[in-house]
Amino acid sequence: MSQNTPLNLADVLEAMADAVPDRIAVFTMGRTYTYAEIDERATRLANHLTGLGIQPGDHVAVHAPNRIEWVDALYGCFKARAVPINVNYKYLHEELAYLYDNADCVAAIVAPEFAEMVAGLDLPTLKHTIVMGEEYDALLAAASPDRPSNGRSSDDHYVLYTGGTTGQPKGVVWRHDDIIRAALNAARYGAPIDSVEQLATEAAGNENPMVLLACGPMMHGGSQWILGNGHVAGHTVSLYTEPHFQAEKILDLVEAAGVNSLTFLGDAMGRPVAEAILAEPDRWDLSSLVAVSNGAAPLSEGVREEIRKALPGRFILDSYGASESGATGSRVDDGSEGAHGAPRFQVSEDVEVFDPEFRPCPPGVTGMLARSGPVPLGYYKDPEKTAATFKEIDGRRWAIPGDMARREDDGSVTVLGRGSVSINTGGEKVHPEEVESVLLRHEDVFDAAVVGTPHERWGQQVTALVQRREGATVSADDLRDHCRALIANYKVPKEILFVELVPRTPVSKVDYRASSDLAHELLDVGR
Repeated sequence: MSQNTPLNLADVLEAMADAVPDRIAVFTMGRTYTYAEIDERATRLANHLTGLGIQPGDHVAVHAPNRIEWVDALYGCFKARAVPINVNYKYLHEELAYLYDNADCVAAIVAPEFAEMVAGLDLPTLKHTIVMGEEYDALLAAASPDRPSNGRSSDDHYVLYTGGTTGQPKGVVWRHDDIIRAALNAARYGAPIDSVEQLATEAAGNENPMVLLACGPMMHGGSQWILGNGHVAGHTVSLYTEPHFQAEKILDLVEAAGVNSLTFLGDAMGRPVAEAILAEPDRWDLSSLVAVSNGAAPLSEGVREEIRKALPGRFILDSYGASESGATGSRVDDGSEGAHGAPRFQVSEDVEVFDPEFRPCPPGVTGMLARSGPVPLGYYKDPEKTAATFKEIDGRRWAIPGDMARREDDGSVTVLGRGSVSINTGGEKVHPEEVESVLLRHEDVFDAAVVGTPHERWGQQVTALVQRREGATVSADDLRDHCRALIANYKVPKEILFVELVPRTPVSKVDYRASSDLAHELLDVGR
């Protein structure tokens, strides 16, 4: 490897494999994998892909739940200068057909349980399907272990398909250099990166690498970014590979791997883990755990309190980011601030809040959150949405993904939620996440989603889907009284619909499209 190798994730892995070959790169309950092993597995896969005729820039679907082959595929594609495409394995036929076609996938690396589904897609562009398991292992064993030399560059692409909670999934296209600086440098606390060699030298000098846990699915950007953060810093990443999220098994893994930082993707992960610890406080040795991190979906104050009780003395590290902007803000919650509604983040000078004319908002004024610096190239095959989200303002390029925010007097930013799902009731804008966070502070509410439904007078009314805690009998009037004590009256839900389950995506975010459909159906109103 020449000096000052450009920033590319495949080169980062190879540099770590040379600098700390015997350090554990990936820890699963089944076995551990050193940096040298991960590097060789990815190299063999890259050589197999190249042998199939995969060209630089080709898109390769990765269609599987968490398993070691996901890590192979991520790095193996990068080594071959191909682009791994994250496929949501919960998708059904129509959704898969759209994604595979939209992403122009020429090959797929698929878990066996989804092989038949992929075979039924009938996509002429999909030339090769590699099924994980015995076939996959045999292909790797037969492939060359010699690292490919194919002119990898910091301009090679990394593509992340968004979840599509309010529309069809979109592929966000990043350069490797930009994604590393924007999203994969948090474990180094954002320190400057001069070269791949610098990262490897730092890792070799670190005798106490951290152990991070990616407990969400790797098909979600948040978990890919935890893996990337760990490996860019030469740390160990613990990968949860059970087929379903089970709090007890997460905690088994924390204990076995000696995890230092456990990352949740919102309440749907945070609540069951906290409740499992509170139910059996002596079952696990969690002394290695220093911090709980959270991203992708906010933690409600009720769940935050449960985590504080379950894991006293630990910090809760909140991060805010988006597929289009990378890591945008962070905050350290040591329990001293108490409940204060929408989360407030410390941000860098690359972050701004703009008004509709793209002028910086003064403190106290709500606007659109934006980030400059290393940002994506745009959306794959969608110049219109690219032009709408990525703007050049006064000579700087900004990502403006649609989140509404407010600049505070101290320079921090309060994130209010997605503008595309905001509710316009009588001319007032209501952000669902703010109302949800208030509902979730009621001890009898297990989960909640807030959407707009039609109203003759106000255009839209605030409507809440609420899942009560088991055995709870709280009424709609009780919840409205609870909300009135905490938020302005126009934000209080006019309709509260009790449901068995609040629709959420596979990565714990509220599924606003499904929630809206359900609310309209229960109220028997058209759109």
